[in-house]
Parts: sequence; structure tokens; C-alpha cells
Amino acid sequence: QVQLVESGGGLVQAGGSLRLSCAASGRTFSSYAMGWFRQAPGKERDLVTAIRWATGTTYAADSVKGRFTISRDIVKNMVYLQMNSLKPEDTAVYYCAAGRDSYVLRLVEYDYWGQGTQVTVSS
Repeated sequence: QVQLVESGGGLVQAGGSLRLSCAASGRTFSSYAMGWFRQAPGKERDLVTAIRWATGTTYAADSVKGRFTISRDIVKNMVYLQMNSLKPEDTAVYYCAAGRDSYVLRLVEYDYWGQGTQVTVSS
């Protein structure tokens, strides 16, 4: 049974940094992609960034390019989201997700989800 457990959320001032972690277990992820999504109150859940487990190839939404970095540790089965230069509009619940890899990384369909971690950026 696949489990994804996020940690590292919290309250930070605008301009600050946070690092989210996602512990993945329950299967081998070599043919999977891992993604970080976020959902703000009253808004849809959006893909923020994704990474191919096998190659480390990444995708990032325009809104976070140059500020957020996704990475993975294939030995520890961990996925990380380093968030720098945070803005109040980054406030959301952040979710880790896993799905079978696709030719187009940003179009991966995700089957497994974590419980989410709250990130709040104050102005």
C-alpha cells in the first residue's frame, strides 16, 4: 500500500523559505513521477512542480519557476520541495502525489496522495 506523508509546513514571512518533505513508501517508484500540488481556500488544486523518479527531470509551473525546487532522494525514498522567496499568494495546503510517469511530465495522472501540509505566508 502506497503511503505519502508530508511534513515541513508552517508559517513564514514573505521573502522567507520553507522546505517540505514527502516520505514515500509501499512500492518502488522507478516508473513513477512525483508531484507537489497546492490548494488555496476556494480554489482548485493545482500542480506546482513534478519530478521523474528515474531521471530527475523536473517541471515547474510558471508561478514558481526560479523560486521553488523539487528534488528526490532515491535511497531514502524522499521527495523535497524547497520554497524560496515566498509570497502571500503561495499560501495553501501543499500535497505530495505519485503517479505513473508519462511522456509529458506535466500531464501525469496522479493515483496516490498525501494528507497535505499547510503553508502560510504572511505579508
